[in-house]
Amino acid sequence: MSAPYLTAAFYKFVALPDLEARKPVLLALCQARGVKGLILLASEGINSTLAGAEADVRAVLDFLRADPLLADLQHKESWSHKAPFHRMKVRLKKEIVTMNVPGISPTQMAGTYVKPADWNALIADPDVVVVDTRNDYEVELGSFARAINPQLKSFAELPAWLDKQPQLAGAGTSGKRPKVAMFCTGGIRCEKSTAYLRAQGFEDVYHLEGGILKYLETVEPERSLWEGACFVFDERVSVGHGLQPGPHALCRACRQPLEAGATASALYEAGVSCPRCHGTTSYAQKNGARERQRQWERAKARQQSHIGDATL
Repeated sequence: MSAPYLTAAFYKFVALPDLEARKPVLLALCQARGVKGLILLASEGINSTLAGAEADVRAVLDFLRADPLLADLQHKESWSHKAPFHRMKVRLKKEIVTMNVPGISPTQMAGTYVKPADWNALIADPDVVVVDTRNDYEVELGSFARAINPQLKSFAELPAWLDKQPQLAGAGTSGKRPKVAMFCTGGIRCEKSTAYLRAQGFEDVYHLEGGILKYLETVEPERSLWEGACFVFDERVSVGHGLQPGPHALCRACRQPLEAGATASALYEAGVSCPRCHGTTSYAQKNGARERQRQWERAKARQQSHIGDATL
C-alpha cells in the first residue's frame, strides 16, 4: 500500500503585500481541501509545511503559484502512512524565520548557493569555516563532520554568536575574512544567516542549497560527510540518508527529541515532561499536560483524532 499522505515543505523570501487579506483566503482553501499544517506569512515572504491527500496538497500549491509573486515557489515533498498534522493554522509574523536584525534582506544579500553534489569539496577545505545554524537539540542528533555547533537555544541568538567568534575575524597578514559555509535543515535559516554575514562585510559566504534534507535525499551514503540523523519538525522526528525515518522519539511537552535513556528517567512522563524540560514547567502546567495526555489516550483508544494532539 502506498503512503496516502503527502507532506510539502516550502518557503520563499519575497515582499508580500496584503497579509491580512491573504490569511483568511489561505485558511479557507486548506480547510476546504482537508489540508493540515502551518503557514507563516510575513512582509518578507512565506514559510510552510502542509500535509494531506496528494490532490489536495497540490491544489494548494497550484493556488499559491498562481500568484505572480510566488510563481517560482519550490517545495520539498515526502510521504507518510500517518497524518503528520491534525490542525491547520495560518499565522502572521514579523519574520518567517526570526533573527531580530532589521534590514537583513535575503533577496538581495544571501550568500552563494552550493549544490549538494558540490558541498563535500567545500566543507573539506580546511580554510573554510563550517557553521551549523540550527538549535542545539537539533545538532545533538547529527551534523556534518568538522562543523561548528554554536549551541543555540534559538536562531535569534546566532548574530551575537557570530560577532564573538575569533575564527571569523580577519586572518593572516592580509586581514581578509575567511570563507564561511553555513547549513540548516531546509535552507531557510541560512538565507538570513549568510545575508547577515554579507552585511558585516564578508565576501565569501556559502550555504547548502536545499539544506540537509536535499543533501540526504541526493548524496549517496558512501559519499556522505553527514554523521547521525537530521531532526525534522513532524511525526518522523528524524531522518537519515534517503530521507528514511530515524529511530528518535519526541517529547510531547517540549517538542524536542528525547535523549538516550530519557524514558527510563524519573523526570520522564509521557506527554508531560522529559529530563530536558522537566524543570521548565510548573506543577499546574504539568497537571494540565497530564489531563491533555489522558484525553489524547482516550481518543486514541476510540481511534479518534484529538484536538490536543501535539503534532501541531
